[in-house]
Amino acid sequence: MRLTRVADALAIAVAVALPWSSSAVSILILLLLPALVPLLSFRDVRQEVATPAGGLPVALVALGALGMTWADVGWGERLGGLDSFVKLLMIPILLAYFRRSERGLWVMGGYFASCTALLAVSSILILWPQASSVFMNYFGVPVKTTATQSGQFVTCMFALLFLAVDLFRNGRRILAAGMVALALVFLANILTLTDLAVVPILTLVIIPILLVLLGFKKLGTRRMFGLLAVGALLCAVAWAFSQSLRSNTVALWHNVQPFPGNDQNLAGPRPEFWKKSLGFIGDAPILGHGTGSMPKLFLRSAVGQTGYSARLTTDPLQQTFAVGIQLGLVGIAVLWAMWIAHLLLFRGHTLPEWIGLVVVTQNIVGSLLNSHLADFTQGWIYVFGVGVAGGMVRRLRRDKVSQ
Repeated sequence: MRLTRVADALAIAVAVALPWSSSAVSILILLLLPALVPLLSFRDVRQEVATPAGGLPVALVALGALGMTWADVGWGERLGGLDSFVKLLMIPILLAYFRRSERGLWVMGGYFASCTALLAVSSILILWPQASSVFMNYFGVPVKTTATQSGQFVTCMFALLFLAVDLFRNGRRILAAGMVALALVFLANILTLTDLAVVPILTLVIIPILLVLLGFKKLGTRRMFGLLAVGALLCAVAWAFSQSLRSNTVALWHNVQPFPGNDQNLAGPRPEFWKKSLGFIGDAPILGHGTGSMPKLFLRSAVGQTGYSARLTTDPLQQTFAVGIQLGLVGIAVLWAMWIAHLLLFRGHTLPEWIGLVVVTQNIVGSLLNSHLADFTQGWIYVFGVGVAGGMVRRLRRDKVSQ
């Protein structure tokens, strides 16, 4: 069917554009939605919404929409606050579509190929720093931010390691070695860029977590400990050869401690934002202050302050707090229920389940220091990762039952 081919092509195009351009992603999603509507029945989508993986994102958006009614801000701010939730409505739609489509791997392949191209450009900029002026961005980061790029490369790295294990077991050791080598190139890029910012240190936290998960998925206990030993060795090498990584890591704990006039610490304003966030949640613990209320609350709290207490922000840089301020403990409960439901969706041992697990785990860990669901690129990576991989998982399980 021609419309099916168009929808598949647009979904692949979104995946290819995600590492590079927010504008292109927005345009492609606006084209993808009308292409999907005729291909899906109300029953298809309702079936997904009836499950925790598809229904909880809708519940969070619905709670966000309801939260606009008690927010003490203008409707412009309320709609702006809801915008950070709306993208989650695509999850049940993508689950329903990729439960039927046979092009899910093409979407994943398009994303991987695009990230590999980004790796090539980033590597050129690292080896030839003068070319960075063409992109007018950070050293080795042609587009987006260091944290976003590093997170994308971590996903690709662990997809390669997962495939390498299967190839090695099937006797295709040369191809497996090639995949491991490319994974190490992704890792080398991440370690190089970690010298330039504190935020990507969180990327180095997720790597050991994903190594443990990979061990449980693909290896026995002895081999898993061997894999962890290799990971520890790589961390030791990174620690030995990166003076900036050592100094940043050691200083991080000391610099998150608040003291009068502290406005130049490595952790930035996050501790102050989080302290304020806890106070806001305590003032309206059950249902929060309403959708879109964060900018006004942070602006009011900065009046007459100095240092980081006077820093203006619209975001506490922590996803749980961002939801809690607006939607209270009820919103936090729905958020974490959604994350847990998506973790459980990807509890199997196939490639789609592994990629989905990597995407969800990264989002949860990354949301400890950022509002990743609200962020455009990170949020859409989560939506497409869960939607495409989850739909493929549904399809594989349905086919297995029917056999």
